[in-house]
Amino acid sequence: MRFAQLFSRFRPVGLSALQHLDPLRVKWAGGREGPTWLRAAWLTRACSSSPLQLPIGQGNQKNASSLSSDLSQPSPTATQEEEEGSFGTLSSKYSSRRMFRKSTAQLYNLRLREQSAEDEERELEPKSWRGRKNTPYWYFLQCKHLIREGKLAEALDLFERQMLKEERLQPLECNYTVLIGGCGRAGYLKKAFRLYNDMKKRDLEPTDATYTALFNVCAESPWKDSALQSALKLRQQLQARNFQLNLKTYHALLKMAALCADLRMCLDVFKEIVQKGHAVTEETFSYLLMGCIQDKKTGFRYTLQVWRQMLSLGLQPSQHGYNLLLGAARDCGLGDPEVASALLLRPREEMVLLQPRAGGFRTRKRAQAQVGDGMSIKHVEALERQLFLEPSQVVEGLPEPREARAPSKAQPEVDTKTEPDHMVTLTSLASEPSRWGLEANLLTLGAVPPAVVSFGTVTTPADRLALMGGLEGFLGKMAEHGLKPNIKTLTLLAEVVEPGSPAESSLLTVLDTHQVEADVTFFNTLMRKKSKLGDLEGAKALLPLLARRGIIPNLQTFCNLAIGCRRPRDGLQLLADMKKSQMTPNTHIYSTLINAALKKLDYTYLIDILKDMRQNRVPVNEVVIRQLEFAAQYPPTFDRYKEKNTYLEKIDGFRAYYKQWLKSMPAEETPHPWQKFRIRPMGDQESTTEADMDRSLGGWLSSKRQ
Repeated sequence: MRFAQLFSRFRPVGLSALQHLDPLRVKWAGGREGPTWLRAAWLTRACSSSPLQLPIGQGNQKNASSLSSDLSQPSPTATQEEEEGSFGTLSSKYSSRRMFRKSTAQLYNLRLREQSAEDEERELEPKSWRGRKNTPYWYFLQCKHLIREGKLAEALDLFERQMLKEERLQPLECNYTVLIGGCGRAGYLKKAFRLYNDMKKRDLEPTDATYTALFNVCAESPWKDSALQSALKLRQQLQARNFQLNLKTYHALLKMAALCADLRMCLDVFKEIVQKGHAVTEETFSYLLMGCIQDKKTGFRYTLQVWRQMLSLGLQPSQHGYNLLLGAARDCGLGDPEVASALLLRPREEMVLLQPRAGGFRTRKRAQAQVGDGMSIKHVEALERQLFLEPSQVVEGLPEPREARAPSKAQPEVDTKTEPDHMVTLTSLASEPSRWGLEANLLTLGAVPPAVVSFGTVTTPADRLALMGGLEGFLGKMAEHGLKPNIKTLTLLAEVVEPGSPAESSLLTVLDTHQVEADVTFFNTLMRKKSKLGDLEGAKALLPLLARRGIIPNLQTFCNLAIGCRRPRDGLQLLADMKKSQMTPNTHIYSTLINAALKKLDYTYLIDILKDMRQNRVPVNEVVIRQLEFAAQYPPTFDRYKEKNTYLEKIDGFRAYYKQWLKSMPAEETPHPWQKFRIRPMGDQESTTEADMDRSLGGWLSSKRQ
């Protein structure tokens, strides 16, 4: 007994602690069994201490058999004790919860929304790029190729999503410049300046091409006021940094001033170009001509003055410059006839008197010597004074011509012919009228006969074309400079020639002479002019010419034919022909027919047009609504009890039908100019139903009537 106690004193501390544990019921935190080494150590200790209590042989056999049976299959008592030992261990999982509330349907929906929002955020997270690693220059070439094909939205998506988010490459200056240039051609002002600001945040230095593209996007923007403000702010920033612009950037700035501002700002930019020492080219004067055309009242005189200044410098005109001249003759007026006569019909020696005598003889001699070499500041200032000359300054500044000082006979008013059936009235000092058709061409310096001293009535585009030599004289001046007309030149000539004149008929001959391929726009112009004269049959006679040249008519062709449909049967026949051709009329065609019916107060014809419009489900725009609202109103002096009006007897029936017609017609939505360039279009705005459009249309009408 003492020997056993002595032996037990020298036991390891770990084994004395483990002798009270059953290896089959030892549990760690979480309900798991103890490790294998712990059970092995306990078995070793049990085997070493068993001979002290049992006989040798029997103890070993019993221990081995009992241990093997215990390890292979636990006894029921051990299983029950194991379950009792694991009771209460599950509370550790919920030990952090202090309160328990009953779940509701609203809480469940909120959890689902949060889960769906998290899933969407995971989907929007940029995924790691698994494809080929590309370089920023490769993306530059790809974006440039897409922009040339007119795919600006795809180029922006390639740059912003794949390059920046997926591959996470550091962009270069050329990547931003090519995209800003693409936005400039499309007029996408907001996106261009956003790219420019992002470019500066990345510490990338913009180049001349970048600023050229920014000024160009301001010029092409559909919102001129905001574009002008952005361009002026950018120009001030460049001036504060003392950044020197090249000629291309100045041309973009001059284009912006021509399309968004006025002629005075164009002359300021033009003066800055000369001050910086840049060589003035024909392209520079082309942008000046664009600024002249913006003045609809006096733009034609401005254009002729700038054109003459360009010729005096010895610059060769281009085809685009001649097209701008025709655009000015079509859209702009001559202004004050007295000022125009003083500036365009006087010799150049007398025009020097309009300029102030600044400096001495040597200064004026030096300025005259620079005319052949290039443009100077004094030339620009003199041109500016002549452009904005007042009538009072003309009377005080110019002396009387030599012929007027001498005693002269009565001055007859001469009608000078430039083309058959076309007259331009001029005041002449000659006793015999001289034929000035091709001789008097204001496009040539010093070509006006001295007998002609003033203009007469110049109101129509054909009159202004006559001042440039008429059709033959204009084409002759182009031939002198080695230029041939293109289809745009001939289309502009078709718009400005006298309607119904032989010159209009000779345009087809000119087309074949110069071997110019005609397009549908050229024939549409001829059809529109004939339809405005009421010659519907003459407009229809041009359709076989289109078929002979292999040109397919478009909706604009039928719209021009609708202008000449002044009778109900002609308009209904046009709609039937379009249906046979499997072409659906658009809103412009219906608006033209409604205008013709409204002029005659033919409410029966008007109802027939609305029925066809309802059948084709053509959306209604604001112009059509204004026309129909005007047709549905009673005249101010209408009184059915005093007198009988046959034209207004059917207005009540039209008003009733119009009210029901509005409820079933969809409204036309004007697309945003930049919507097609957006990478992620707004889906909510596109999913508008027809009922919503009808409700908005009805609300707009009710507000207008109130």
